[in-house]
Amino acid sequence: MIIELKELTDENLEECLKLKVAKDQEQYIASNEDSWKTAKENENIARPFAIYCDGKMVGFTMFAFDEDYEDPNDRYWLWRLMIDESLQGKGYGTAAMKTIIQYFKDNGANNIRLSTKETNTNALSMYRKVGFRDTGEMNEEELVLQLDF
Repeated sequence: MIIELKELTDENLEECLKLKVAKDQEQYIASNEDSWKTAKENENIARPFAIYCDGKMVGFTMFAFDEDYEDPNDRYWLWRLMIDESLQGKGYGTAAMKTIIQYFKDNGANNIRLSTKETNTNALSMYRKVGFRDTGEMNEEELVLQLDF
């Protein structure tokens, strides 16, 4: 299983916008269309990518890199991660997380932070499995997790 992150561009955007999470997961993550709008509104910080496995698009992810933010523990965020509903449960999410972690390391991050609702148990389990730990902080109604390098 070879996972690649490819920058989201006009060439692969349409395919990415067709990817969807299961209905019961929509409460946990913005649509890829809304995420693309967020990326455009935050071009200096947002880094949107399509996730490919063995050449096939399987998901979407977006990072926030704000190197000018005063708190060094709050500069690098995993804003979005989704795997298409038809491909979930096959290990793509965990494999993608390993590639995502390497991207953050390769691009100078000292940690990764993310937040999600406490009821998002499948995602929380995966994040904890790859090394994220609860910080005890809340981001509105979401738990904040962090992975330090």
